Amino acid sequence: MENEEKGTNLVIITGMSGAGKTVAVQSFEDLGYYCVDNLPPTLLPKFLELMKDSTNNIRKVALVIDLRGREFFDSLFESLDVLGKENWLEEHILFLDAKDEKLVSRYKETRRAHPLAVGGLPLNGIQQERKILDELRGRSQRIIDTTNLKPKELREKIVKAYTTDKQEIFSVHMVSFGFKYGLPIDADLVFDVRFLPNPHYVGHLQPLTGLNQEVSSYVFKWSETQIFNEKVLDLLQFMLPQYKKEGKSQLVVAIGCTGGQHRSVALTEYFAKELSASYITHISHRDIDKRKEH
Repeated sequence: MENEEKGTNLVIITGMSGAGKTVAVQSFEDLGYYCVDNLPPTLLPKFLELMKDSTNNIRKVALVIDLRGREFFDSLFESLDVLGKENWLEEHILFLDAKDEKLVSRYKETRRAHPLAVGGLPLNGIQQERKILDELRGRSQRIIDTTNLKPKELREKIVKAYTTDKQEIFSVHMVSFGFKYGLPIDADLVFDVRFLPNPHYVGHLQPLTGLNQEVSSYVFKWSETQIFNEKVLDLLQFMLPQYKKEGKSQLVVAIGCTGGQHRSVALTEYFAKELSASYITHISHRDIDKRKEH
């Protein structure tokens, strides 16, 4: 099947240095775009060939093209003309801008040199860059002025503009783990369930895991478990909308017991099921097979 039938979205992210392109490309990554930062414009036609290849499944692409590749920048307009002739491709240019004084302020805060004013004043580089990009700004389909925008607000604008109606980017990743193997380094919230009765000390349950119905029934039969589940679920139902509102794309909730085979596994499965009606949920049991490895 050819790409002409499938349709491919290409967003070119460009604009003034310091206007927020890093935040922009991160936002597109969260939206499921295949992102390439600082692609030299001369490589754009070759990249299009790869995109057109019917053997790949890349259908949403975001490219950052800016003055870090300024030695190739003159070829950009030629490449843009090529884009306009590709009927299988929906091409869109997003230009990020900000007032000169704000850009100067941002460069002072980060203590970085402007790419066109290395060793010189940032304002001189900004003014030179603005002249170079003026024509590209005029060809852009969308211009966002980030002068008064915080990173979170810029992200919200991009998500609102480029999210499809059916797309949901916030997800909850439930992780079970064993404290004896260390905390998950990417966890946002950690719950310790080692206070619950341990199936490890029940002979016929010891070799099983929390995925087994017998183990799960044992874990859930205690009043402590039922009270814990009620309180944690209430807490999560309060907190998750707040994290989503804050602009977080994924929340990692880790539940730990001693070895990561019984209690944490059963509870992770439970909370993922309860939350799945309202959120995209993912489950991973980090240490469920550790016992077999030792």
